[in-house]
Order: sequence, then structure tokens, then C-alpha cells
Amino acid sequence: MGTIDDLPPLRDVIATHGLSAKKALGQNFLLDLNLTAKIARQAGELRDCDVLEIGPGPGGLTRGLLAEGARKVLAIEKDARCLPALAEIAARYPGQLEVINGDALEIDPLSHLMPPIRVAANLPYNVGTELLVRWLTPRDWPPFWQSLTLMFQKEVAERITAEPGSKAYGRLAILAQWRTRARIVLSLPPGAFSPPPKVSSAVVHLDALPEPRYPADAKILQDVVARAFNQRRKMLRASLKGLGADVEDMLTAAGIKPTERAEQVPLEAFCALAREVAARRA
Repeated sequence: MGTIDDLPPLRDVIATHGLSAKKALGQNFLLDLNLTAKIARQAGELRDCDVLEIGPGPGGLTRGLLAEGARKVLAIEKDARCLPALAEIAARYPGQLEVINGDALEIDPLSHLMPPIRVAANLPYNVGTELLVRWLTPRDWPPFWQSLTLMFQKEVAERITAEPGSKAYGRLAILAQWRTRARIVLSLPPGAFSPPPKVSSAVVHLDALPEPRYPADAKILQDVVARAFNQRRKMLRASLKGLGADVEDMLTAAGIKPTERAEQVPLEAFCALAREVAARRA
């Protein structure tokens, strides 16, 4: 399928506006509108939602989201070269697309959006993980978003959805799975992109849970998990010794063997340990 609307195919858009992908911006353009429409559909029902998109580039996913009926798309794009192409999409969908030229790490999008809000993006590789961690660790929960539908390097996607005992299991899996239902919904080969990256990619869909799976203080849990996985080869009684002299007692009370390593500990046990740490500090 060359197009999903009466706008030109993406290859023509890129040629018209001279949009060569910039490595410094983490850009790899997805040109197949079949695929961008498929990603948009993975975001769920959009007709009554505003959608936040980061790094739209020439607007392939933007067009998919609008064609799927998004009430509004707020697209934040750092590369000013892409603005004329996005302006053409805005003209095709009057009042439904707002584009902000700036850095997504520095912009608060909430004054431009109305709930319910979904996030959908082929994230620039160089900021993808940082944005995800921010969205997973807000001060208050539930967050401003209902769901996240995000493109990552496949290795990152596997870290988000990893199970205990696997090499991919770590801090990102804990942060994601504590408060969301996370799953890989689409895999893409390097050849789907221009220019082709050196690695495969995958789309992860995360639905925000009404409340965390297990009770725990968010800051304490994040601290415990960071300490544990920063020295993941060590036994927990060593990697977590900074929590206090009685760390072995805390581990045992949480149902964790002090000789286990971080990658062996399930989410529920990390939450139990965070509660134990909070209780002793109190």
C-alpha cells in the first residue's frame, strides 16, 4: 500500500523535503505505511483519545494514528527539517494535529492534551529508554497516559518484557511490570527502515494498571532494584549491603535467600524487600 490517505507516499515526502536520516538524532525512518498503520492499530481505540507522539520524522506513524481516528495527535519533533512535511499532514487533518518543534526531554506535553491520553511513537533510539523510565516513574499513579505503544531496539523490548532467570531480566523489567501489563506486539527487521539499523526492532505495548501489582514505596523499590542490578553478578547480601547492617535479615524476612542474585528474584519478592526496608527505616 503506497498511501493510507490522499497524501504522497513517504519516499516521495522524504525526497521532496530532503529528509536524510541523521544518526545524531537517532533517526531511522519507517517508510511502509502498511507497517505504520499496523503500529497505530496496536495502540488501541483512538477515537476518543489524544495521542502523544515523539519523533514523528516525516510523519508515517502520525498519518496512521490520524487515519485510525485519533481525536488529536501532539507530535514533538526535534528536527526542524521535518516541520514542512508535518505541516502538510496538519493541513490534511484540520485541527487534529499539533506539532511542537523541540526536545521531548524538555517539554511538558500535558498543557496540550486532554484525557484520555495514549502515547504512540517510533522513539528515537538515543532517548527511548530515558523517556520510558520517566513515564514509568511519575510522582503519582495512575499516570497521565492509559497506554504506551513504543518502538525500541529488539534488545530493549526484550528487557522490558523479560522474566526472572533470563539474562534480559533487570531494572527495566521491574519498573515496567510493577505498574503495567507489558508485551511485545510486533517485530520488525532492519530492512523495514531507511537507513536500515544494525539491529532488529520491536514494538512494545504497555497498559497502565490502576495500581501497582504489589504494594511498595516507589522510591525505595527503585533504590533496591538499582543496587541489586548494578552488581548483578554478586549475591544479594553483598550487592545490597548498603541498605544496612541487617541486610541478610531483611532478605530472609522478604522470603529471599541472601545468596541469590538479582536476576533470580521475581517482582513480588523485590516488592516484599522494599516493604521490609521501609518498615525498618520507620
